[in-house]
Amino acid sequence: MKSQAQSATEPAAADARGATAGDQMILRARLVLPVVAPPIENGAVLLSGHRLVAVGAWSDISRHTVGHRIFDLGEVLLLPGLIDAHCHLDYTDMAGQVAPPGNFLDWIPQILALKAAWGFSDYAASWLHGARMLLQSGVTTVADIESVPELLPEVWSATPLRVISFLEMTGVRSKRPPGEILREALEKIEALGCLDEAGMFRKLPALSPHAPYSTSPELLRLCAAVAREKKLLLATHVAESEAEFEMFACARGEMFDWLQRNGRDNSDCGRGSPVAHLERTGLLGENCLAVHANYLEGNDFERLARHQVSVVHCPRSHDFFRHRKFPLTALLRAGVNVCLGTDSLATVRCGGEPPELSLFAEMQTLAANEPRLRPETILRLATVNGARALGLAGKIGALTEKAWSDLIAIPFRGKISTAAEAVVNFSGRVQASMIAGEWAVTPP
Repeated sequence: MKSQAQSATEPAAADARGATAGDQMILRARLVLPVVAPPIENGAVLLSGHRLVAVGAWSDISRHTVGHRIFDLGEVLLLPGLIDAHCHLDYTDMAGQVAPPGNFLDWIPQILALKAAWGFSDYAASWLHGARMLLQSGVTTVADIESVPELLPEVWSATPLRVISFLEMTGVRSKRPPGEILREALEKIEALGCLDEAGMFRKLPALSPHAPYSTSPELLRLCAAVAREKKLLLATHVAESEAEFEMFACARGEMFDWLQRNGRDNSDCGRGSPVAHLERTGLLGENCLAVHANYLEGNDFERLARHQVSVVHCPRSHDFFRHRKFPLTALLRAGVNVCLGTDSLATVRCGGEPPELSLFAEMQTLAANEPRLRPETILRLATVNGARALGLAGKIGALTEKAWSDLIAIPFRGKISTAAEAVVNFSGRVQASMIAGEWAVTPP
């Protein structure tokens, strides 16, 4: 890009293929979108290794060119990497293998049968396929639910993505003691450790008691206590279906009967909503991601806000199950931090083209479902709000001084006023992606 501000005496752009995390560099773009500040035309970011040093107009940043490699990315929009706050990478290659069900309970035996038929190599290939999809579609950090933790040492090393792996725990079918289930998960977490570079994790384990209906109250209580003690993140699917809400609120319905037949102690039901159930177990807190939260009662919004819980909405999965309208407006009005996730390709409707894990696709589905929602708000759900949910506000999800060097670039030739709209409507592969100061998708 040769803008009006660029003169013939300015340094030529460096070869991006040689960039490493230790570099001091400047990235220049037609438009820089910090998300938490107005777009910057003919903008640039200055970074030193893992961190951003400055974000601003090229005319200001160019004063610091001495000793810095310069990458002119051309006619692109440069923005923070997207944050996928809920994903099941394990299930990527199950795309199209489960027909949209009549209800949520119809889907459960189908996914369990698929999982039982797969081996380690199937899960590993599926995980890596999903990770590649996310990387190519602009995600730089993913919160992934891991049902096969044995995969992690191998697959972690095979992707540049920042990955938080939430180790999934159930217990109803196995009838194992809750303390034993949690102890096993903690042993795996200790063995995995945190792949950390200069205080900036690249891979991190966490805990995921699957859902209120598939776990015991005791397991939820134990997870809550341990997570607070060890400063671990928690994620759980909650209030995903109408059947789950009826089970806990009314102690009746299809899910209640099905689980009772399978030996679940349902004495914890009939005492309020699924969210109220989580509150009684102590699981709600600022370290907790409440995934889905589709079916809420009046007091649930205040409960989630009071405990500073983040809610993860997965628009395409929501459409797959034909849930009632997601209560986004009520959640935002209550002050709940809402962010976006892709869920899995096992819960995405397949049309003519094979579906892809893409947060852009999730933003577009949300925009179609919420036509009054501003593109700027949708973009925040996929960046700033995701960072807050993962306890990483100020580090990822925005281009600010001292933030981590996680950025993406998409082609852009529009007006500055259409920047957020262009991001939300983008499809295809990003032109460039950088994670921790290293190119994950090298610019052309």
